[in-house]
Amino acid sequence: QVQLVESGGGLVQAGGSLRLSCAASGSIFSINTLGWYRQAPGKQRELVADITSHGSTNYADSTKGRFTISRDNAKNTVYLQMNSLKLEDTAVYYCYLDQVLRRYWGQGTQVTVSS
Repeated sequence: QVQLVESGGGLVQAGGSLRLSCAASGSIFSINTLGWYRQAPGKQRELVADITSHGSTNYADSTKGRFTISRDNAKNTVYLQMNSLKLEDTAVYYCYLDQVLRRYWGQGTQVTVSS
């Protein structure tokens, strides 16, 4: 089994920064993709960013230049550094892990950006 535990969410003012972390545990294969989705109230879940085990990254257009995804393979942990936060970044952020044709999800962490 695989477990994902997120941390780092909270309340921040517009223009501020937050760093999310997600630690994966259990049967983790060396080849995988870690990433983040988010879901705002009344909206569909959308991809924020992802990173492969080789370090290739992919970002949503809305987060390019403001968010940075990174990972520590030794710790099976993925990070999301979020800068210049906007009101529209308010959402529940979900970490995920793709490996061996399966996707695992974290429980989600709330990010609220206030004016």
